[in-house]
Amino acid sequence: MKDLSENELKQSETPPARDHEAAAADDAPSPRRKLRPRRRVILIAVVLALATAGAVYWFIHRNAETTDDAFIDGDTVPLSPRIAGTVARIHFGDNQLVKKGDLLVEIDPADYQAELEAVQAALAEAEAKQRMAETDVDLTRASTTAGIAQAESAVAAARAALAEAEARAAADRAEADRAKADLPRYEAAARQGASSRQQLDQAAATARTSEAKLRAAEESVSAAQAKIAEAQAQLEQAKTAPAQIAVKEAQARAAAANVSAARARVDQAQLNISYTRIVAPGDGHITKRSVNAGDVVQRNETLGLLVLDGRWITANFKETQLTRMRPGQPVDISIDAYPDATLHGRIDSIQRGTGARFSLLPPENATGNYVKIVQRVPVKIVFAEPPASGMVLGLGMSVIPSVDVSAADTSESAGR
Repeated sequence: MKDLSENELKQSETPPARDHEAAAADDAPSPRRKLRPRRRVILIAVVLALATAGAVYWFIHRNAETTDDAFIDGDTVPLSPRIAGTVARIHFGDNQLVKKGDLLVEIDPADYQAELEAVQAALAEAEAKQRMAETDVDLTRASTTAGIAQAESAVAAARAALAEAEARAAADRAEADRAKADLPRYEAAARQGASSRQQLDQAAATARTSEAKLRAAEESVSAAQAKIAEAQAQLEQAKTAPAQIAVKEAQARAAAANVSAARARVDQAQLNISYTRIVAPGDGHITKRSVNAGDVVQRNETLGLLVLDGRWITANFKETQLTRMRPGQPVDISIDAYPDATLHGRIDSIQRGTGARFSLLPPENATGNYVKIVQRVPVKIVFAEPPASGMVLGLGMSVIPSVDVSAADTSESAGR
């Protein structure tokens, strides 16, 4: 009985011990509960770190405007001949550096040399004709001046001869009248026997002689009058000297104009010969060569492109990024080809129009349905100092510019 009581007592005492352990186990925290505070701390720390990083990034970049739609830009000059011909020699290679004035292409000048000689001969002929025309003007001026004086003298002499002939005619007329009047008296005297037959014959002969002399004198008067008319006609012709001189001077001017035209042809032929040598218009690199020796090229045909030294950046910013952007603001430049290098520049100018507006086919917003799209505006960025010589900055290479829009405008082009 006693043993039973002890066993029951032991059994009755054991469950309370298990209950105590179970209670203790219930009171002990599980591993998941232990992790929850740690996760919370980590999450808070991450959020704080991200917030701090965001705040720092915003603080640093709040005054920066950037775009990945930016490229290296520059000037290019097409190498084109101004005349047609056969290429004799080429003095450049692909991507070669050239200096201003370097000889690049030679075109065979034989045809143009022959043309020059021909026009030079034509010029010499025109100059000879001009000298002849000028001499003719001088001769015409001198001869016409002397002709006027001679014609005036001839008119005066003819008038004097006319006066003399008229005086002789008047004397002969008086003599003829006297002889004619004497003849009837001699005839009456002869019939009365007062004069001889010889005297009558002499009186008749004198009358006939006087009449003949009168007719001769009258013919002399007519001849003198004709000479006066002839002399006056010569005088009138001589008075046309100014018109003759004007004609000769006009011919001389025409000859001078022909000389000028011939000289212009000579100048053009000399220019054509100079055009057979194509030289570099500036310092730069040759690209897109498309010519070889022996090719027959035409006028204005592109033989290659010369990329001139001097680069800038054309960055196409969104129109919403231009609010605080001004010429002269500094720019940090990152070039994709050289990611470890940061170059510096400044805004040179902002285009007065969007890229779409100046495209080959600008949009017609007045037709069809309209959908508003944020436009991009080209901005020209120049380097603050030339890039290092080892950097190959080809046109069209990608660039990422970052503009400090908080800086004041220091560019001279701000007022443009």
